[in-house]
Amino acid sequence: MKKVWSLILLGVLLVSLLAAGCAPEADVRIGIMQIAEHDALDDARKGFIEALKDEGFEDGKNVIIDVQNAHGEFTTATTIAEGFVADKVDLILAIATPTAQAALNTTKDIPIVITAVTDPVSTGLADSLEKPGGNVTGTHDMNPVKEQLALLQEIFPEATRVGVIFNSGEENSLVQVEILEEEAALAGLTVVKAPVTATGEVGTAAESLLGKVDVIYIPTDNTVVEAIASVIQVSEEHLIPIIPGEASCVRAGALATIGIDYSVLGYQTGKMAAKILRGEAEPASMAIEGQSKYSIAVNKITADKLGITLPQSLLERADEIVE
Repeated sequence: MKKVWSLILLGVLLVSLLAAGCAPEADVRIGIMQIAEHDALDDARKGFIEALKDEGFEDGKNVIIDVQNAHGEFTTATTIAEGFVADKVDLILAIATPTAQAALNTTKDIPIVITAVTDPVSTGLADSLEKPGGNVTGTHDMNPVKEQLALLQEIFPEATRVGVIFNSGEENSLVQVEILEEEAALAGLTVVKAPVTATGEVGTAAESLLGKVDVIYIPTDNTVVEAIASVIQVSEEHLIPIIPGEASCVRAGALATIGIDYSVLGYQTGKMAAKILRGEAEPASMAIEGQSKYSIAVNKITADKLGITLPQSLLERADEIVE
């Protein structure tokens, strides 16, 4: 009997050892922090998660993804980052500059990948795009402002005045407005600025441009894009076209753009994150990438509402036509 029990115990021990040897590794934990909720940032997040899945990191299987929204508040973003550090996540995705800054202020050890950040260097997130030098890498969304103004002049060759609505407290927006003024001067255009500090001011800012501009330009500004519906309302009521910085605004009712596709940008970021998770790259030496190809989007429904005939050459080149 003792021999039988010994054999049983030995068998149990062997099974336990085999089970331990074959047990899967602990799930990878990823924290996603997003500064606000609107189509462009949502698209970036979805593209990121899709890329991770394609790279073998699937939420609910071998990855635990915790998505948190700061609702436009930097202090909330900091609290979210502190929570991710306490949870010992393996990687943080920071969508937009304020969340990226909050994450970097909170940890210098956990890898941080960023997206929807216009200028990572001037905002202190990286030493340079080529060699970030710390625990931050990812993708930037610097707008092709020169090309956007060329598109504006292709549609409206007689336009002379461009209004721009932007958050005066958002560094990314200030950078874009500076570039806009430089490029507009070269193109013979005058820029009329309408700064805001909160989403509730965006509609009033749009109204302040009435009679002063031929076209309204919207940079990739989270505050303004979150309230894009109020600008579109002014556009439709007063027949003033909007040229935005990215395609989600065109889908919402702006006229046309050549710019960032945030789904593609997020996917590109997810591919980079997968390399970090596999130990194939480190943020310090992994270059921050931009989108290699810009997309043209036009909204024919909006064009009809505003009584605008879009050039056939533009329609033939468009990657996306809303109709």
